[in-house]
Amino acid sequence: MKRLAVYCGSATPGDRRYIDLARTVGTTLAERGIGVVYGGGRLGLMGALASAALVAGGEVIGVIPEAMMSREVANLNCTELRVVTSMHERKALFTELSDGFLTLPGGVGTMDELWEAVSWAQLGYHAKPVGLLNAFGFFDTLLDFTRQMVDTGFIRPAHQHIIMAERELDLLLARMAAHEPHKPIFAMKPERS
Repeated sequence: MKRLAVYCGSATPGDRRYIDLARTVGTTLAERGIGVVYGGGRLGLMGALASAALVAGGEVIGVIPEAMMSREVANLNCTELRVVTSMHERKALFTELSDGFLTLPGGVGTMDELWEAVSWAQLGYHAKPVGLLNAFGFFDTLLDFTRQMVDTGFIRPAHQHIIMAERELDLLLARMAAHEPHKPIFAMKPERS
């Protein structure tokens, strides 16, 4: 993995563990020679991730919509900052530039990015690993909900492990590096209803 798209919040939670987590991830990726592709912001977890990666000598590519540039939230210190016209273009560029996806805690935008990566993997638009860093049990209920979707038949058994979730970054990165693509929906025979 030469580059990972890292999805995380632009907010700064009151609990400083989340900012520290983002810094640790940024530093670790840089130290391992893994570039960061992220949302291009300078605030919250996003800013902490990018700053730490840059300080550690890592490559950081920000991808930010024009509307956010004008709100002065862009991180102009990135190795490269790409300005796009829409959120759709942003997510497509994340996929094009990265070798996988790593999700840290965040809000609605982070979840949107995660679910699109999962959905595109299911369909076969990409065959890249989708990692979820479940630090502090932040994603426990999301993982329970995902199991419920599997149990009720909304996620096929072949796709139940698209999300690779771990509480420790080293273990998650090892699993992502060993990722073997699954059979996408486009390669399956249609199910009868």
